Amino acid sequence: MSSPSIVISASRRTDIPAFYMKWFMERINRGFFETINPYNRVKKNIDASCNNIHTIVFWSKNFRPLLQSQAGEELRERGYNLFFNFTVNSQSKLLEPGIPPLEEKLAQLEDLCCKFTPEVVNWRFDPICFYKQNSDSGNENDQRIENNLADFALIAKKAEKCGISRCITSFTDDYAKIRKRINYLKGKGENPPDLIYPDLSKKLEIILRMENLLKAKKISLFICCEKEVFLHLPKTSSVSMSSCIQGKLLRRLFGGNPVIKKDYGQRTKQGCQCTSSIDIGLYNFHPCFHNCLFCYANPKIDTEIKNLKRKK
Repeated sequence: MSSPSIVISASRRTDIPAFYMKWFMERINRGFFETINPYNRVKKNIDASCNNIHTIVFWSKNFRPLLQSQAGEELRERGYNLFFNFTVNSQSKLLEPGIPPLEEKLAQLEDLCCKFTPEVVNWRFDPICFYKQNSDSGNENDQRIENNLADFALIAKKAEKCGISRCITSFTDDYAKIRKRINYLKGKGENPPDLIYPDLSKKLEIILRMENLLKAKKISLFICCEKEVFLHLPKTSSVSMSSCIQGKLLRRLFGGNPVIKKDYGQRTKQGCQCTSSIDIGLYNFHPCFHNCLFCYANPKIDTEIKNLKRKK
């Protein structure tokens, strides 16, 4: 058997379909991607021909630029297999200030499924957030704990109509850089929410509630990097550990010989089940302008904070 074909991730580090599709197509036309290892800064050229790439996995919160440019159709005509990880959360300008309205995102979900089939689309409701919005009075008694689950049932209804069969979710992680963002915004006189991290029992309650709602819609629920939650689920639960990039699924969908070995560059200790891929997003060159408060990737606000630190 020939060597496995690579899987391109575009991208965990930024939103390429929303902001960098022109750059992406230019790299396809030039025949290679230049990657930079974020830890050791080693550069490497990746052959971008469809003979070398089994599947391109796009990640986004706004697929409209990709859809309008018909880049997906062009890539497919040129022989590339495409898969889409589409994050559709409840609408919240507090948490996700730069993304389109929910109504527009649901329309995009339908467009993706119609043009490329629902089998190649993962719906990611990610992450589940709990937070306190600081009141103008400064009175802690006015600070109610809220969450971003309000539109989950509405999105699930649309996903069912579109034929989506997989929903992937996780809970907000307590990253140091998220705390820096919140402090930075407060220093600018803004009023960002303070993120709250629920205990295990609350997480289990929420996941089981989501599972029950999705079961009736024939949508399977997967949890991403939530090993502790998974280990404490009842044996009757059908919730599985997630792999947002799954080589075996890509092989079932498209045939061929994609890489199926586990990706140990991801958070495997936390339960990530993803198989190996090559991420072509570049932290220094591809800031994300959604500026989501909880993002683990590279929103533009992080660049602002770094630049401010350099000036001091």
